[in-house]
Amino acid sequence: MERLGFWGLLMGSVEKSSDSGNSVACSASTKNGDEENTSSKQASPLKRPGSRNTSPLGRVGSRNTSPSRQKVVKTKPRGLEEETVASFGKPVVVDVQMEDSIWAMLPEDLLNEILARVPPFMIFRIRSVCKKWNLILQDNSFLKFHSNVSSHGPCLLTFWKNSPQIPQCSVFSLPLKTWYKVPFTFLPPWAFWLVGSSGGLVCFSGLDGLTFKTLVCNPLMQSWRTLPSMHYNQQRQLIMVVDRSERSFKVIATSDIYGDKSLPTEVYDSKTDKWSLHQIMPAVNLCSSKMAYCDSRLYLETLSPLGLMMYRLDTGQWEHIPAKFPRSLLDGYLVAGTQKRLFLVGRIGLYSTLQSMRIWELDHTKVSWVEISRMPPKYFRALLRLSAERFECFGQDNLICFTSWNQGKSLLYNVNKKIWSWISGCALQSCNSQVCFYEPRFDASVQ
Repeated sequence: MERLGFWGLLMGSVEKSSDSGNSVACSASTKNGDEENTSSKQASPLKRPGSRNTSPLGRVGSRNTSPSRQKVVKTKPRGLEEETVASFGKPVVVDVQMEDSIWAMLPEDLLNEILARVPPFMIFRIRSVCKKWNLILQDNSFLKFHSNVSSHGPCLLTFWKNSPQIPQCSVFSLPLKTWYKVPFTFLPPWAFWLVGSSGGLVCFSGLDGLTFKTLVCNPLMQSWRTLPSMHYNQQRQLIMVVDRSERSFKVIATSDIYGDKSLPTEVYDSKTDKWSLHQIMPAVNLCSSKMAYCDSRLYLETLSPLGLMMYRLDTGQWEHIPAKFPRSLLDGYLVAGTQKRLFLVGRIGLYSTLQSMRIWELDHTKVSWVEISRMPPKYFRALLRLSAERFECFGQDNLICFTSWNQGKSLLYNVNKKIWSWISGCALQSCNSQVCFYEPRFDASVQ
């Protein structure tokens, strides 16, 4: 039962339940109380009437040295707070012996409940314990349990290639503040780059020789699929959107100019496994290739016409939003938030000594940008020492992340709490790293 021994080792690191912890604390408190009573009884014959009590035991809890008040006070039953102090102040290391016969008969639904609450990256490692566990992680009943538990929390996925052009991937868990290495050798040896992530899936685009390819994968399940070729199969600006309720995803290829003609917008739907053609974006010049998907709408910055272009996924039509950009904006990034919130992040200032990083939110009613925050100067100087330094900005669920390539640092801003903080231990793996937010999920299907 090798697999059971591994599970016993895994569960041995977990703290004991509250009931067992309280019982240990109670026994510890009772024992301490008995020792105090015994010590008091033994110390009393040594005291002389009228003499000063210099014994350490006699000084505990009282400074009164009167012989008439030297009484033995029985220890009262300790409360919950004292039990907690006793249990944490004197940790008890118990060698947990796991009974193979008990764990071998563990009901499958209970095992699914347990595994669904284990951190995803730990499950990813223990799937090689045995064939049964490997099959459980792919079973529909386990995926159902996993879809009902709360999310692990936001992670940062970094993707790069080392000198032999072997893809490398690491995930930094913000809740656990730990790096996890995720093997990406299951992907084909193409020259591809990171597009983005949504709902547990990661999208890449690249070239298979001379042919443009788009693929979607689930890093935890080590599964992937290649999307069919687009009608205009050229290198396009892509963004992926996952619908977890329908267990489906869509990939949007925005309008681009190829040669002397504009290409129409194309949308891939995993339900039909086809690309559909839509309207050509009526914009001449894009301000940035960065896009943001918010409330079933896709937003891009444009210079001609000046403002934003909005693509409605339900109608397949483009609309122009005349939201003028702030003055002296050097570089702007669109970031999607929750509840229809759309943010603009960028540097302001013509000279390096006067530059600052600011965040605006789009007021849909007045069609204008409203400043909501500024990066503190100490963070700005540490993140960008030079005005020409390259940085990336991306967001998810009202979290905005800044990464500096030269400094190798990452800064996080929580829009709801209005808190700036460094991401401890999160340094970029390579100057060619591509970074995005990632939500690890086993129930994200590429089928």
